[in-house]
Amino acid sequence: MKINQAVFAGSSVRVDQRPSRRLSEVAFIGRSNVGKSSLINMLCANGKLAKTSQTPGKTQLVNHFLINDQWYLVDLPGYGYAKLPDKDRAKLRHIIWDYINGSEDLLVLCVLLDSRHDIQEVDRRFISELGEKGIPFVLVYTKADKMGPEALAAQLAKNSEALLKEWEQLPPVFVTSSAQGSGRQELLNYIGSIL
Repeated sequence: MKINQAVFAGSSVRVDQRPSRRLSEVAFIGRSNVGKSSLINMLCANGKLAKTSQTPGKTQLVNHFLINDQWYLVDLPGYGYAKLPDKDRAKLRHIIWDYINGSEDLLVLCVLLDSRHDIQEVDRRFISELGEKGIPFVLVYTKADKMGPEALAAQLAKNSEALLKEWEQLPPVFVTSSAQGSGRQELLNYIGSIL
């Protein structure tokens, strides 16, 4: 699949505030500062589409982008940002789950993980919750350019092993680098296949 056009279509805090035009949705989520905005911009070949920031927790709304006038790419707030006050964290959690539970147009959720690190407890809890609710998801590793190929392979194997203690099998896994553009076509092809 090729993205020829990506247009901001609106922000919301509740699922009933989404753009009125109903189309299939592919959503992106991850821990704060995992590189979500950079990945979205790389996929859409538009460096200014999603706002990138060095400050974690910048995305606090559900942002819809209309792709090729055919489907929505949905940018969800990050989860697990410890420095937010409890009240704000609870509010973000509510926004995230209101969308995930309430969007009947959601085809798949792309859960972003930093390829340099072990899967954290907050990631495991979030992924487990998706499993319990039967939400289809894939794992998308980011920042693959930050380590050598052998170290990267070892880290990904370690993470898979950790997840397989809780899961019988893993969902599709993609390895990406926004800086190098790697993994872009594989992920777009997958999205194209489910659309």
